[in-house]
Amino acid sequence: MRTVFGSWKYIFKNLWFVLPFSILPAIFLSLSLDYTCISEVVRGFFTGEPYFGTLRETFLHYLHAWSFIRFDSWLGAVYSLLAVVCAVVFMAAMLAFVEKHMRLGKRTLSGVGKQCVNMLLPSLLIVVLYVLLYEAWAVVLSAVLLVIGELHALAAVYVLYILCTLAFVFVLLYLSTVLYLWLPCKQMTGFRFFEALVYSYRLMSGVRWKAVLSFAVSFVAAMAVLCGCAFLPEYVFRIVGVVLFALLYLNFSIRMETVYFETDKLDREDELHRYREL
Repeated sequence: MRTVFGSWKYIFKNLWFVLPFSILPAIFLSLSLDYTCISEVVRGFFTGEPYFGTLRETFLHYLHAWSFIRFDSWLGAVYSLLAVVCAVVFMAAMLAFVEKHMRLGKRTLSGVGKQCVNMLLPSLLIVVLYVLLYEAWAVVLSAVLLVIGELHALAAVYVLYILCTLAFVFVLLYLSTVLYLWLPCKQMTGFRFFEALVYSYRLMSGVRWKAVLSFAVSFVAAMAVLCGCAFLPEYVFRIVGVVLFALLYLNFSIRMETVYFETDKLDREDELHRYREL
């Protein structure tokens, strides 16, 4: 269970040290969500009216509900861009900090700035790749849900909605594991892109299904919370979104380090240091 919950253990032990790295990404991620479309899609599902005018309007509703990239307004586009930029910068800084803590047992900022600069380009690459993967997934899922909605039997529509969404979530989570350890592997070994990818893929192969389970727990919990908040006023939805994304951003990033140390069989000095103190 260390693969599944090890990152949460680290987060709650070091919450006040790592939380500042997640505030700005969480704020802009929450603001980039299309509350109106999410609320209408969720309400429509539970009221038995999963249709929103024309085919084009219905597709856009689904897409805006699933997507993190806003393109319906300039303000939404700015929030989305800032969310990506903050995710890149703070991921590089946080991984530099966490890697030093786990490798040396020191929660200090000395040397973190230089390592952060070295990590900016790899962090940009991995964030952009994950954003493209997710947005392509959202487009395909929205199109499939649109086709399903053309069926005349409402009961069949709901059953297929649920089954297809679960299947698509599984595919997304599985694909997410392919590159998941690439960033800490490159950070720790200094390998080139392809060498780090091959090595990290081999490391992940032993814990892939545990990682998928860990992703699934976070993803399903996040979706349940956001869907529940879609029935509440927008300001509540945004506030809950900030808290939720702050925790998920920390978990997604720090899990990279915890799983890498576990799979590469490296000693965690943050744990050994605590043990020596006792």
